[in-house]
Amino acid sequence: MQISKTKTIEATTKMEATPDDVVIEQVRTGNTNAFEIIMRRYNQRLYRVARSILTNNDAAQDAVQQAYISAYYKLDSYTPGSLFAAWLTRITINEALMIKRKPDNRITEINNSLDNDRISDTGTDPVTVHANKELAVLIESAIEKLPEEFRYVFVLRAIQQLSTKETAESLEINETTVKTRLHRARNLMQNSLNQHIEQAGMHVFEFAGQRCDRIVRTVLKKLKALSAGDDTKTQMH
Repeated sequence: MQISKTKTIEATTKMEATPDDVVIEQVRTGNTNAFEIIMRRYNQRLYRVARSILTNNDAAQDAVQQAYISAYYKLDSYTPGSLFAAWLTRITINEALMIKRKPDNRITEINNSLDNDRISDTGTDPVTVHANKELAVLIESAIEKLPEEFRYVFVLRAIQQLSTKETAESLEINETTVKTRLHRARNLMQNSLNQHIEQAGMHVFEFAGQRCDRIVRTVLKKLKALSAGDDTKTQMH
């Protein structure tokens, strides 16, 4: 039993380290469950970019969920060897923008309180943990006040810590524009926040724990249902 458990852990670890293109090829050949690796790998990144567009947690989650489903059905249009992460990020941005543009959209500004699973206690003293939570709230509030074009760049570069090149590809703008917008975004942020942004960045707009598990389960369930529907149509013909 112990040997079997060890092998399972080793297999899981190996899959987690598998390059995107290899995982995608498995999905293309019918292994839908392999898509879970992609989702867990990019949930945090995609949620942050969606959240920078939609200042509402639920709407951001909806955008990410729809982005995964759209990406799944567009995998044939993805060219192996290109930057999959940027391709997936662009799909998420488009989904978030579509939600934002809906005439019946009722998204409103929400209280920037952190969920219980947003910041985990890593053994530091309670005073430090509380201070970090308050700082994260202040940072989120300051980010949401940035003009949209600056906010998108700031979240990808300063919070998600993507390279200038990858940010440019994700947003489909040139690298000079990325640098300019990041510089202006930093200037708009309060100096007191800028001093702590790198340390607190990993705790801003976090998407992990039960929230991560929930979106993985929901997307896989919908993909299986859609696949079953496709099979039924094929049999009818």
